[in-house]
Order: sequence, then structure tokens, then C-alpha cells
Amino acid sequence: MSSRDLSAAEIVERIWARDPMLWTGHDEARWLGWLDEPKRGEQEIETLASFTDGLAGLVDHVVLLGMGGSSLAPEVLRVAFDASHFHVLDTTHPRAINALEARIDPARTLFVVASKSGSTLETRAHAEYFWSRAPHGDHWIAITDPGSDLERLAHERSFRAVFSGEPTVGGRYSALSPFGLVPAALMGVDLTRLLARAREMSDAARGTVGNPALDLGLALGEGWREGRDKVCIDPVPGAFGLWVEQLIAESTGKLNKGLIPAPGVAGVGADRQRHAVALADPYELGQEFFKWEFATAVAGAILGINPFDQPDVQASKDRTNEVLKAGDAALESEGSIEELMAQARPGDYIVLQAFVDASESVTERLWVTAQSLERSTGCVATVGIGPRYLHSTGQLHKGGPNTGLFLQVVDDVGEELPIPGMPFGFGRLIRAQAAGDFASLKERGRRVARVRLEDLKEVT
Repeated sequence: MSSRDLSAAEIVERIWARDPMLWTGHDEARWLGWLDEPKRGEQEIETLASFTDGLAGLVDHVVLLGMGGSSLAPEVLRVAFDASHFHVLDTTHPRAINALEARIDPARTLFVVASKSGSTLETRAHAEYFWSRAPHGDHWIAITDPGSDLERLAHERSFRAVFSGEPTVGGRYSALSPFGLVPAALMGVDLTRLLARAREMSDAARGTVGNPALDLGLALGEGWREGRDKVCIDPVPGAFGLWVEQLIAESTGKLNKGLIPAPGVAGVGADRQRHAVALADPYELGQEFFKWEFATAVAGAILGINPFDQPDVQASKDRTNEVLKAGDAALESEGSIEELMAQARPGDYIVLQAFVDASESVTERLWVTAQSLERSTGCVATVGIGPRYLHSTGQLHKGGPNTGLFLQVVDDVGEELPIPGMPFGFGRLIRAQAAGDFASLKERGRRVARVRLEDLKEVT
């Protein structure tokens, strides 16, 4: 029996029964630990409270070093709770790293290295760079899965603490795991309140009546069946759209299928579905995290895909490593905005893939350009900041439907910033990441062009 034939009650029952046959019958069952995170997190509240109390008077700033699932939930929480002392570093752009370093005193900073695998290239590079500035274990903690290289490094360098992730929880489903809760505690968030809201949604998700998570998942999946594969999410305070974007894109964008998330884009059009996220209180993030995770699992059943793997993410990583081994990458312009947009078809979407120093003014410029392209083509247009999006929407770009128009935007990274212990600096690394992803998209027959940031003035 396919998921198309299952009733809502059967879908809910099979999710809680950890039945992989609801999806593809492969390894889905081993990735459903997120269902237990609201309850599991409650057991860690006292430990985290004690740890943060021990930092009183010692720390002025907290810097989280992480990518994708290790950084997006903390970024949402940072913005929602206005935690000005907390910083998230998920870029390899030298100017952005220099700007962050100028804002902190390493001797009064706690560095949080977050990586499930413990081997994420960007996070390793960030850690080595800032370790050279603050080589004292008391200034460092790690969040990683048991047995990882990062766990071993943390013990070697006598980190203040190591918090273990749950191996049955994938990165993009980890908002209510230590990858979200440890940063939240360091921001001063009341974890009891946050997890109480998550438990409310978790309890509601066990039924078919009054189950917002199920309703959302069915709406996402049925919208896709009807050809409305663009998930337009009304703007909400903070950065919630960044987290939802990864969850939806990386979970569903595979086997030439996929839901295309478009946070902040108007939901008017034959290929679009519109969803609102109401956050009257930032603590409602607890319920929203769980609701969207459950809904994505439901939608994955309707699409007939495994919503817990990411088979195409490795492609850009491999290409990046090839470029790094070959030498520095010259990011020459290739094609033009006009030539790329001339290929637009009804139902396509546009992504500005920007490997730039994403300051507030530059980000605004990118979005103005995206809105201009949307008006001229009628296609949904979004913005992805590299290399962050490689750990987020990058799976959709390569494994999802071939309906994307990808406009890579690059800038001058400035003076090289060396990475201790590595044969390349951050400037060379971000150029390799841009070149690697561009090559990976071309290999898959995607429509791509590369322009420089200053070229965007032509369409604004």
C-alpha cells in the first residue's frame, strides 16, 4: 500500500511506530530520534542550567562555530530572543570572520564548536583559527555525536565541556536536541518554557484531530501533488525562515522531486502554496520546531522519498576538495543575468547563490535583485548565502526537479586570511566552495551563470 492510499490516522500511527515502509523502506527508522527530543531535552535542563551558572562573570560573548543543522536553529533563537552577546559564524568569507573577531575579546569569549560528524570542513577551519587566538580549553565547548573526531579533539585540548548529540537525530531535525538547547541555554532562554511548548505539539501530533503538525504536512504534500511545489512562508520576526528552508529543501529535494521553500516570498501564483508562522511569543519556537519537523516527515511520505537522507550534498564537498587540491580558483564571470533569465519557464524558480560578505546592506541588495527578477520572469526568486546554503538548499538544487535557474554571485574576498594547520586560507576556501558548487550544478545539467556582485546593479 502506498502513502497515497493511507488515511491520516495511518500516517500518524506509522510515524510513531517508526515504520520505514511509510517512506521508502530503507533506513528511515534509524533517523526518528527527533520524535523523542522534547521529552529527552527535559532531562537535560538541570545540567545545562548548572553549566551556564558556572560561566557567570567569566564570559562576555559566545561564538558558535557550525554549519547547516548545527547553526540555523541557534541563529533563529539568537534573533528571536535578541541575544546580542551570542554570535553564529557559518561563513568562510575572510571579511566576515575579521568583522566578528573585531567585535569580541577572545579572553572573554566562549567558543562553541558544533558538528554532528565532527569533520565539517568549515567548522574545523573556524575552530583552528580561533584556537590560535584563544588556546585555552576553558574557553571552549563542543556539541557533537559520540565517538566523533571533534569529541576526541575536545578531550585532547581539555575543553570545558562536551555535550553529546543523539545519533538517531539528523542535523536538520536537531533544533530540540543539544544542538539547539545548549546554545539556547547560553542565551539565557528558559528551557522549561521552550520545551513545554514542544511537548504540547508533540502530544497533539499523536492524534488526527487538533493536530496542526499533521494538517501542515498534508497541506504541503497535497499542494505538491497539485503542482504547487513552491512553499511560500509569510515573513515572521527573526530568522525562522532560514531553518524551515533547510528542513524542507534538504528533506524533500531528491529523486527529481522536491518542495521549494521560499521564505518571505508572496504566495500568489499557480505553482505556490502559502503558509503563515505565528510567533506571538518567542517561546512558541518550541512548538514550531516540532510542528515543521513532523509535517516534513508527513510530506515526505506523500512525495515517496526518504526525508532523512541527503544523497547529493556530498557532491559539492567532493568538488570543493578537488579544487583545493588543484590550486586557487579563478571565479571568472560565466554567462550573464539576461542570458540565464531568458531560459525561464513557467514553474521555474530562481536562486541567487551569493558567495559574498553578507552584510546587512549587501543582503538587502541581493533581495532587491531577487524581487526584480521575480517581477520580470514571474518565477519565485530566493537568496542563498554561500557556503551556508550548501548545507541547506544545496541538496534540492542538485537532487530536486530541474526547474532552477542558479545565479552565482561572487565578490572580492579581500586579503587572504590564513587557517592555522591548513595549506589554504579562508579566501581560497570560499572560492573553492563557489567553484565546486558551480561545477557540480553544471554536471547535473542545471542552468547556471556566474556574475560579480557589482553586476547586480543592472537589474535593480
